[in-house]
Amino acid sequence: MQEKTGLHIGKIICQKMKEEGRSKRWLAEKINYEYSSLCKMLKRQFLDTELLLRISVALQYDFFAHLSKYMAENR
Repeated sequence: MQEKTGLHIGKIICQKMKEEGRSKRWLAEKINYEYSSLCKMLKRQFLDTELLLRISVALQYDFFAHLSKYMAENR
């Protein structure tokens, strides 16, 4: 069972997209992902690392840094 944390990577991605003026449709096209699946995925607290890497490349932002920071702060 997955333990809930204060970290929600889907919300962090949405915030970054908002800052960059990017839409969910734009991101779905950029990472070759179904729009409806992307909308569902962004509601998740955690994502597959391969998908997170594709999103990081598309938005030119290191989302893994959030995970590393969370781990460092919660040892």
